[in-house]
Amino acid sequence: MRLVEVLAALAFLVIATIAVLTIAPNGITSASGDAGQFTQTPSGPLGPADRDFLVKVRQAGLWEIPSGRQAQQRAGSARVKQVGLQLVADHIKLDQQVRALAAKLGVGLPNVPNPDQQGWMAELSTKTGEDYDKTFADRLRAAHGKVFAAVSLVRAGTKNNEIRAFAQVAVDVVMKHMTLLESTGKVDYAALPTPPPPSPNPSK
Repeated sequence: MRLVEVLAALAFLVIATIAVLTIAPNGITSASGDAGQFTQTPSGPLGPADRDFLVKVRQAGLWEIPSGRQAQQRAGSARVKQVGLQLVADHIKLDQQVRALAAKLGVGLPNVPNPDQQGWMAELSTKTGEDYDKTFADRLRAAHGKVFAAVSLVRAGTKNNEIRAFAQVAVDVVMKHMTLLESTGKVDYAALPTPPPPSPNPSK
């Protein structure tokens, strides 16, 4: 009987531990702690997509600033170098804004690029001249396309006034950068993701 009681106790502890780890304080189940929760701020509710948006903007600067600077030494095209400098200037300003807003809203930000971005930086570090130009334009243009989609969704649906205003700034910067990268003439459009098909019953 004692073995049965021990097994029953262990089963209870496992179930209790799972419950503690997966149920947030407000009763919302979340596999990532408070990532699924909304918090109230003076500028309105702050949700998980809002926090992720700030993280994405921060990480964009963490790899685009050094890459734009690197282009000054490794790029073969004068236009690629010019675009690199503009990306650096814009992301320095954007980074100052995102750090200030994140601090105000209590959102923690990373200090290193994500693994994909680190891989792109490592790849660029092996190239020079025309090979560098093509890789620079392709990697940065593809990355901006992904960020543009995410930022646009936040701009359209956030409930937080400050996030909405900053998302507008970010949308404008990302669109500007996509256009600049395309102006190099080095972007391989065939390699970009195909837009998803339209919904059969699109809502207006």
